[in-house]
Parts: sequence; C-alpha cells; structure tokens
Amino acid sequence: MRPRWQAGPSTLVLVRHGESLGNQAAAAARASGAEALELRERDADVPLSETGRHQARALGAWLAETGGSDTGGPTVAVASPYRRASDTARLALEGLEVPLEHDERLRERDLGVLDRLTGTGVRARHPQEAERRQHLGKFYYQPPSGESWADVALRVRSLLHDLAEYDGERVWLFTHQAVIMSFRLVLEGLDETRLLELDRQVRIPNASVTTYHRTGHHLGHHLELASFADAAAVDRSSAHVTREAPATARSADAH
Repeated sequence: MRPRWQAGPSTLVLVRHGESLGNQAAAAARASGAEALELRERDADVPLSETGRHQARALGAWLAETGGSDTGGPTVAVASPYRRASDTARLALEGLEVPLEHDERLRERDLGVLDRLTGTGVRARHPQEAERRQHLGKFYYQPPSGESWADVALRVRSLLHDLAEYDGERVWLFTHQAVIMSFRLVLEGLDETRLLELDRQVRIPNASVTTYHRTGHHLGHHLELASFADAAAVDRSSAHVTREAPATARSADAH
C-alpha cells in the first residue's frame, strides 16, 4: 500500500552522492577483469573523487542560481552518514542556511562478505552465493552478514514514517543508488519485477536528483514522482556526468 500524506513534506528530493573513489575502483576492476576492487577504506569512509567534488559543487551552484528549479530549494537536509554522501551534501549546501542532519537509514546497502567483490570475484570466491543469488533474485537475496534490497526498503519505510513530522517542508535526502530505488518501490507501490526492470534500464547518475511533490486527490495525499535521475545540474556545468555500467557488467552492487 502506498503511504498517504495528510501531513509531511511538500517536496521530497533524493540526491545520489557524487562520484566516489569506490565508483572509480569498481570501473577499473571491471575493465581489468579483477575479482576485487582496489580500495583500502571501509565503505563508510570512501571519499568523493575530484570529479565527485566538482559534481557536488555544480549541484550547489544550480541551487544557488535557481533555488532548485520548481522545488524552491531545501528547508530540511538529511544525509547518509557515509562520507561520500555527507560530503556531497556539505558541498552542495555550502552558503545555504540549511542545517544538515544525518540518518543511518540512508546508508548504502550492506553487501556483507561480498563487499568489494566484482561479479567475477563473487563467482570465483563464493560460487554457492552466486547460485543462491541467481535463484532468489536480486531483490530478496541477502549476502551473508549483509542486506537484501527488501531490507533496505524496510529502512526507507521507517524513515518515511518519521519524515511526516516535516509538514510542508522541502526535504532533501543525500543518499545512495539502492536507497533511491527503494524509495521508488515504497512511494509508488512498485513490485519486484517493475523495480528490477527500472534498475536495469536506468543507471542513476552521480549527483542527480529525483523529486517528489505532495499532491491531493480523491484517494488521499501522496508524494508523486516529478523527475527521476535528473542530472541537469551537473550537465550544465563543466563537471562530467558519471553513472554505473549496465547491471550485467557491474560489481556486486554500487558503491
């Protein structure tokens, strides 16, 4: 059932973090056929790349110039505590009088024992897990000591319940690809098949925005999708638009 919003944000904007060193390491590992990413930091500490910092600043320049287009800019900002998302928020909000909060429910999906492995690495080092994932499907598969996409959706449902207190506010959330897709699942009442189809079709660009507006009709109040994976702020700048490779070529998941 889709959440109804008799009270809550008037606008909800989901921002994917700028390109990270993890994104770069994943691309390099895919290109070389490596089993694992060359990355020393734990996932929570992976920083933005130079391109990622440029993308975050481009988003900030767009906000300063346009006020966030039809969104009017944020009145509330909440970020994943993971460094790449938190730094994206800090750079994008620089100069704006918007306090930044953090919420662990916006963190990236935990890949457990498969963290830092490419698809090649999972098949080579954990063949039984590769078979189990193939059998269960991406949405319900839970890596050992990690999370499934269904687990992430539970986090999103919990956070949305708490966001109801921000009545009439323009809430911006700085987060990660799997979390943004889980918001689409929950807010639009998507099923597993439609969600995974979207994930195959659309690679959410770094520092892109996905926007919902609250609307009322005879079935109640909902947050309705206005734009998805919009990279216009980065595209209009000198920063490069970056995104993950198609799902068939990606590592265990996005970083």
